[in-house]
Amino acid sequence: METALNLFIDELVINEDFRDSFLRSPRRALRTAQEWGLPLADSEIQLLLDVKPGTWDRVAEELGWRLQAAA
Repeated sequence: METALNLFIDELVINEDFRDSFLRSPRRALRTAQEWGLPLADSEIQLLLDVKPGTWDRVAEELGWRLQAAA
């Protein structure tokens, strides 16, 4: 079973527009995810905020095609 954190990270990797939104305004993107019904814990939110921004583009580049193929 996927957790809210997994779903959020999947969206960051697969959805370039959402990733760009997150990189421009992480807290706004996190609020959007909560509106989707993703109940992220405070510790998960902090973890996402602590990741260096360039990391998400690298992860998307490395894993994005795999996740898209699996979807």
